Amino acid sequence: MEPTSKSSRASEPLVCPRCATRAPLEERFCPNCSMPLTYAGADPAPDEVTERQRVARKIKPQLAEGRLVKVAGARNQVEAEFVQSLLLEEGVPSTLRRARGFDVPDFLAAGPRDILVPESGADVARQVLLQSDLEATLPSSGLADSPGRLLLGLLAAFALVALLVWLGSEILG
Repeated sequence: MEPTSKSSRASEPLVCPRCATRAPLEERFCPNCSMPLTYAGADPAPDEVTERQRVARKIKPQLAEGRLVKVAGARNQVEAEFVQSLLLEEGVPSTLRRARGFDVPDFLAAGPRDILVPESGADVARQVLLQSDLEATLPSSGLADSPGRLLLGLLAAFALVALLVWLGSEILG
């Protein structure tokens, strides 16, 4: 399909994109709903939709309100984009940012990423991640999530202190 020239467009009638009312070429706005008029043949074909428009159509407006909050983390750019596409399929918009301390330009796709979503979509995003068996990507609240790991760390620290006390008593005594 070749682009329409301005001279061939001048012969086409104008139409309102909202209510489809036809108007003469002298008009600029629809007399019914005050929308700007467009040429009748100016509608893009379905195959002319850009990637950005395709993505924007999937986003649910009610899930795009509020400040950004972290809902997940990923080990690298590819994993983060996978999580981002899962969220988009449910209508949740998201953005990625590099995790703190990993802003090294030599390794652009390497390093952990944070996945951020608007507050209104945070609950839906967490549900999507839980249903997708990606709970490992959910942010943890520290050692309290794994009491076994905490106990193991404390036992190791106690054993190290005991070893140092025993060695000190053997050397001095």
